[in-house]
Amino acid sequence: MMEFVHKSVLLAESVEWLIGDRKGIYVDCTMGGGGHSLAFAQELASEGLLVGVDRDDAAIAAATARLQGLKCRIKMARENFNNFETVLESLGIGQIDGIFFDLGVSSYQLDTPGRGFSYMQDGPLDMRMDRETKIDASFVVNHYEQERLADIIHRYGEERWSKRIAEFIVKERTQKKIETTGELVSVIKKAVPKGARQDGPHPAKRTFQAIRIEVNNELNILEEVIKKSVARLKSGGRIGVITFHSLEDRIVKQTFAELAKGCTCPPKMPMCVCGKKPQIKKAISVKPDEKEIVENPRSRSARLRGAIKI
Repeated sequence: MMEFVHKSVLLAESVEWLIGDRKGIYVDCTMGGGGHSLAFAQELASEGLLVGVDRDDAAIAAATARLQGLKCRIKMARENFNNFETVLESLGIGQIDGIFFDLGVSSYQLDTPGRGFSYMQDGPLDMRMDRETKIDASFVVNHYEQERLADIIHRYGEERWSKRIAEFIVKERTQKKIETTGELVSVIKKAVPKGARQDGPHPAKRTFQAIRIEVNNELNILEEVIKKSVARLKSGGRIGVITFHSLEDRIVKQTFAELAKGCTCPPKMPMCVCGKKPQIKKAISVKPDEKEIVENPRSRSARLRGAIKI
């Protein structure tokens, strides 16, 4: 089995932002191989607690090995980050000092052909972060109706050729089931006009992103989990979220703005009747510097947004 290797993005910035109380309780909801978790835990005193959550069994195994021997307390759980509250309740934890999300796909998942995330390597059409999930990329590609496929590719991939790509996929699968990432890439290349293939990113990049988001339900739960996270923070507690594409970042930005606004009454109202108060104050928006981008090109699109509980 390939070693779980992932180069953590905005690592120093994340640690500096999140860790305020060395004796506090912190939750890494997307632990991965433990890169950010290790850096957080190294800042904590023996009384501190780091709770690591991930739905990928390979990530849990890698993080378990990586986080051994640290002085702080460590708890891990194999769970979808949307269910982090269940994990906290099982540990008897109420309010927390900080919570962190590193969204998207890990380097390990991208670089392991058998996981089916990469359009650069041939492998089975899978893309499941949790390999016990029933719906995989093969099901989406081979069973979704053409209109639904086109909608997903357009909405989650922001792909201008979404209708044409969906049409070509459906036509291809009537002849033969599309079974591998290589076969899907071939269909996409046929669908995207030659002129469009020559400019911009790999022609399959946006479609693969869209299918991965659909398989793992990545965006539908994001707003909800941010609001649940803020509700769990102590006063002065911090949330940090790293995004990798505009769809994620837009949701995080808009949700932070909503939580920071408070009152939702119409501007013409003489006084507030909704009773809503600001829950957070927006604090940081950080992107990688040129040095990090050179060392880790996959960090280019990353952004860390953070907020403080009022």
